[in-house]
Amino acid sequence: MHVEDAIRNRRAVKVYDPDFQLDREARNELFQLARLAPTAFNLQHVRFVDVTDPQLRARIREAGWDQAQMTDATMLVIVCAQVDSWALNAERVWDGAPEEVQAYMAGAIDGYYRGKPETQRDEAMRSCGLVAQTLMLAAQGKGLDSGPMIGFDFEAVGKLINLPENHVIGLMVAIGKRVQEPKPRVGKLELDDVVIVDRF
Repeated sequence: MHVEDAIRNRRAVKVYDPDFQLDREARNELFQLARLAPTAFNLQHVRFVDVTDPQLRARIREAGWDQAQMTDATMLVIVCAQVDSWALNAERVWDGAPEEVQAYMAGAIDGYYRGKPETQRDEAMRSCGLVAQTLMLAAQGKGLDSGPMIGFDFEAVGKLINLPENHVIGLMVAIGKRVQEPKPRVGKLELDDVVIVDRF
């Protein structure tokens, strides 16, 4: 599928075929594509929790306003991010680069994030958004449907998945095959309302 078609055809699907399945190879292919999304300083903050346990998914649904896609979609992916990736992974993610590049990036990363918790969290959330959109477009390109979700108790879900203290949940993404067409797009702002040339 052409990337423009994937963008135009992607919709936030709510109702999925509960019998449609994807094997581990197909799931991992989606994750491999999603992790090609850009991240600041190549820090690769995002961690995917691929929820496959039916009982766990049922409990997540309880914490998610009883949204059916949390149990019925083929995949339920909780997109999380390691907030202190800048401190833990700076050397690892530049391994293999020339030494002078590694040294420069280590200093730049430290200077940008150290002592700035809000910046660290903002960066983690930016990464979640970029990666989640890439995951949804990857699914669309393979003929699958998807839907992003933030309608759940983040704290409760964090406890259910044993979220480490240095991680945050950005959102969830459901992936599968639709059994009901999404409602027509409505209320899209005009291009002139959202594009500002040079200055506000």
